[in-house]
Amino acid sequence: MTGFAEYGHALVAIVGLALLQLVLSPLSAIRKTQAGLAPGAQPVADYSDSCYRWHRAYGNLTESMAAFVGLTLAAILAGGSPFWVNLFASGFLLLRLVLAVVHINGIGKPDMGLRSFTYVAGWLMCLGLAYLVVKAVFFNG
Repeated sequence: MTGFAEYGHALVAIVGLALLQLVLSPLSAIRKTQAGLAPGAQPVADYSDSCYRWHRAYGNLTESMAAFVGLTLAAILAGGSPFWVNLFASGFLLLRLVLAVVHINGIGKPDMGLRSFTYVAGWLMCLGLAYLVVKAVFFNG
C-alpha cells in the first residue's frame, strides 16, 4: 500500500461501508421473509413498520454507496489532500452508521428530522470529496 498509505482511513471507510451493506442485506431480507414477503418484494411504505425501516436502511445505503466510493477513489487518485479525503470519507462512514441506527430504530420524524439531517450531512461529505477532486485536478491540489 505504498502509494496509498496516507489515505488509509478513506480506504477503511470504503471497506466499512461495504461491510455495513453486507450486514444490512441479509438482516433486511430476514425481516421481509418474516413479514411473509416474496423475495424481491418491497414492504408497504410505513415507517412505523420495522420491516420497512430495515428495508429502507439497506436501500438508502445501497443508493448512496456508488457515489461515495466513486468520489473517494477519485479523490485518492487525483491526489486530494489526505487529511480532507480521510476526514470526509470517515465522516461519511460514521454518518451512515448513525443513519442505519436511526432508520432501524425509527428515531425521530420520518421526514425533516434526525434521519434527514444525518442524510444531508453525509451528502455534504460527498460534496466535499467532489470539491477535493476538482481542486486537485484543475487547481493543482
